[in-house]
Amino acid sequence: MTLDVRPADLRIPPSAPGMRIGLYGGSFNPPHAAHRAASLLALKKLRLDRVWWLVTPGNPLKDNGHLPPLATRLALARQVADHPALVPTGLEAGLGTRYSRDTVAELIRRRPGVRFVWLMGADNLASFHRWQRWRDIADLLPIAVIDRAGLSLNATAAPAAQALARWRLDERLAPQLADATAPAWMFLHGLKSPLSSTALRSRAARDEV
Repeated sequence: MTLDVRPADLRIPPSAPGMRIGLYGGSFNPPHAAHRAASLLALKKLRLDRVWWLVTPGNPLKDNGHLPPLATRLALARQVADHPALVPTGLEAGLGTRYSRDTVAELIRRRPGVRFVWLMGADNLASFHRWQRWRDIADLLPIAVIDRAGLSLNATAAPAAQALARWRLDERLAPQLADATAPAWMFLHGLKSPLSSTALRSRAARDEV
């Protein structure tokens, strides 16, 4: 049976002025425990009120030919999140935005009193310079990079990290990041899970053989 996207999933989740909200974008194909662990780490260290999982309709940098339907990934994301502060949403489909920069700009425009922080894994920082108008994202809101074992060294040597090096903050200032004026970013350490969606898809493909 094919699931339908719930109308509520296409709307911007509830928020209020002064709230501190992390934006964690991705295909979530599939969502897994490391997404949850990274979100809870950011929630605690950055003292966020919510983390919105922006389950994208499709990644512009990837082949989306075999991407499961948005409704399927949202349903799985809700099962994995299983926390009142972790909110999977298909708001990008509702807004009609394709690129993260446009999503961020629209959220800031529509929710001017909310303090947003962009969350990404170290693997995404390594390829951040390939994102559409990535510098605009860095200028629009603070960024927290979730460290992943074996990836931080490559990430810090990547073009985006080098270009933004002067605005990197010490992790001890994590509780203040949501209040910082962009550009501002930092690494968050402490994530233990080695899981990745790519590895899980590869394992599933092998099991089907």
